[in-house]
Amino acid sequence: MSTDNYTSPLSQRYASREMQYLFSQDMKFRTWRKLWIALAETEKELGLAITQEQIDELKAHQDDINYEVAAEREKLVRHDVMSHVYAYGQQCPKAKPIIHLGATSCYVGDNTDVIIMNEALLLVRKKLINVIAQLSDFAMKYKDLPTLAFTHFQPAQPTTVGKRATLWAWEFLMDLEDLDYARSTLLLLGSKGTTGTQASFLELFDGDQEKIDRIDPMIAEKMGFPGCVPVSGQTYSRKTDTRVMHVLAQIAASAHKMSNDIRLLQHLKEVEEPFEKNQIGSSAMAYKRNPMRSERIASLSRYVICDALNPAITSACQWFERTLDDSANKRIAVAEGFLAVDGILDLCLNVTDGLKVYPKVIEKHLLAELPFMATENIMMDAVKAGGDRQELHEKIRTLSMEAGKNVKEEGKENNLLELIAADPSFHLTLEELRASMDPSRYTGRSAQQVERFVRETVSPVLEANKELLGIRAEINV
Repeated sequence: MSTDNYTSPLSQRYASREMQYLFSQDMKFRTWRKLWIALAETEKELGLAITQEQIDELKAHQDDINYEVAAEREKLVRHDVMSHVYAYGQQCPKAKPIIHLGATSCYVGDNTDVIIMNEALLLVRKKLINVIAQLSDFAMKYKDLPTLAFTHFQPAQPTTVGKRATLWAWEFLMDLEDLDYARSTLLLLGSKGTTGTQASFLELFDGDQEKIDRIDPMIAEKMGFPGCVPVSGQTYSRKTDTRVMHVLAQIAASAHKMSNDIRLLQHLKEVEEPFEKNQIGSSAMAYKRNPMRSERIASLSRYVICDALNPAITSACQWFERTLDDSANKRIAVAEGFLAVDGILDLCLNVTDGLKVYPKVIEKHLLAELPFMATENIMMDAVKAGGDRQELHEKIRTLSMEAGKNVKEEGKENNLLELIAADPSFHLTLEELRASMDPSRYTGRSAQQVERFVRETVSPVLEANKELLGIRAEINV
């Protein structure tokens, strides 16, 4: 590993090799050559003087790219596309005259960008589905385990550990829906020419409009896409990048929310992310078990959310049919957005696969607060025993304030049940009151909601994508 040059943490620490390859130079230039072959084949099929021998020669050298020749040429001409046209022509002397025929640089550049984004979205999709699957399993496992719910991070009516996990899973399912929509709208640029008018093809095909109309659909079919954009300038609309990056930002937001919840639960010692045997939590405090992976999810997620602004601004700033102020920004923003989300989802896979739950701590926290939440039920029982509802309501309010003071100011245990039992107005013994403190009585329909959510919402998605399930994430740090 080189130590004297800057290297992106996204490639060194966070993103998978698979995602890194999609945005590699090799992937880009191999795709360029596939596009040049598709263009030449299309032009041959539509009647231009291109031979099968020339096509075969292009295919023979499709993957053995002579990078050194291209690099030397680029030093001279300062143009990456023409340098690779030149290098390909050196390997294919017979096909050299027809490489890139009628096209502009954006034919290979923009079409390749769309192809790579499509492949990257498929990888994101696979990992997202597996995160949803793991959260679904976790939710079902703990569907019945009562726990304190929180509103404003203050104790609230109990839920279950599994029900809380469905809230995370539902947001990721929303992201999956958005991702699938965004992918369904991806179209290639096609071969539109320098300002999108296809003027060069009017010359090549002697003004044959019908043949020119067939160029884009034929290229799209060869490259495995449903079609090409109906109109364009020199480039596809940069709103495409905006739409895709918005999906990535939404995934990041969902991951950030889940990671925040896990971090807070780890502070409460109720739930803990995976912690390896030899892992060090702090350089100074040896006992610490910091939620480092959840914190990393949050950190990378904030980057992606902010990064999503780049394509939107780039889209807004394009002038007429083409300006080049998109190029440097675009090649950084889109690639790094995908690399970061890839790292986020690997972390999510790792964390959700190994979440440790501590039922005893959860129960302790719940029982400390449950008497306050059970007062409505206690009051109804006391009314059934002959008490006055309005009078009992005031008594419970007063006793709750006293018990709260004991907990907050005196540092004592919650003694609300003892205070109620000591008041003859309630006609309830301490034993009767304690018997009513079964936490499962206060979680509402949490367990049933988990079952229905998994059965009706999650399972159909997982069944439809079962061939993608079962992947595991490799975490480098």
